[in-house]
Amino acid sequence: MNKSIRIKGNASVANVSCGFDCIGYAISVPGDLITLTKKNTPGIDITMSGFGSDSISCDPKNNTGGQAIVSLLEALTSDQGFHLHIEKGIPPGSGVGSSAASAAAAIVGVNELLNNPLTLNELLVHGMAGESASAGVEHADNVAPALLGGIILIRSYNPLDILELPVPDSLFSTIVLPDLVVNTRDARNILPKNVPLKTAIAQAGNLAGFSLALHNEDFDLLGRSMVDHFAEPHRAKLIPGYKAVRNAALDAEAIGCGIAGSGPAVFALSDSLEKAEKIGLAMVNTFKNSGLASQSYCSPIHTQPPEILG
Repeated sequence: MNKSIRIKGNASVANVSCGFDCIGYAISVPGDLITLTKKNTPGIDITMSGFGSDSISCDPKNNTGGQAIVSLLEALTSDQGFHLHIEKGIPPGSGVGSSAASAAAAIVGVNELLNNPLTLNELLVHGMAGESASAGVEHADNVAPALLGGIILIRSYNPLDILELPVPDSLFSTIVLPDLVVNTRDARNILPKNVPLKTAIAQAGNLAGFSLALHNEDFDLLGRSMVDHFAEPHRAKLIPGYKAVRNAALDAEAIGCGIAGSGPAVFALSDSLEKAEKIGLAMVNTFKNSGLASQSYCSPIHTQPPEILG
């Protein structure tokens, strides 16, 4: 029986402009590497390395991977102990699901070492519990795609209802990470507590259009639907030069462009890898004009769960 395992945790983009807290998609790069080892005593011991690791708590109750494991073990009434090492390839506060990647990979690894008592869908609530350690709320728009892969719609949180949307073969993602940190809690606190009815109607229409566009592979409709009336008008001020970066992506033939999650990462969708790379270069150069260095990542939508490396 295996006593140790390594898993790759996937980055993800939440909101995708029109789906605040209810849509997200997975990407293969960047990613976290998780190593789990069974202990002979109860409890979770955590060590960290990689991007921003010195800013992340090693207390299981305050660490997304640790809290996710605690939730899972409590549900299984298991006192099995683990050593968890998290090698951060996704910088914390980047907007591409850093905490979700760690949580999803951690519970997949524990589940595997315990002979898979739960399905991926059954693991999700424990990944959400892990997210509460970072964001203060049990949201699923990052951890669901990080765990399940693909493009995920959270139709309902109570009861939890997760839907997998179609992923067109010719849909590509560009992520640009500027050298900037936006705290998830701060980005949530900047949002208004209420929105006008007119705004809610417009956002609902865009969400419906986005979902239909994926089913029909209608990229014109997809682009028209990728307008955020909820979060982007408030969060754009947290990202220097954001409007210019978004315009640069659209000028480079992006289907649509927006803030990834709470930012500061900016994402764009396109219909070829060549365009995705061109869009990334345009966005990086525009961030540079605002005095920010940045890194771009281009890939198809990642459709698989966290990969067990051995």
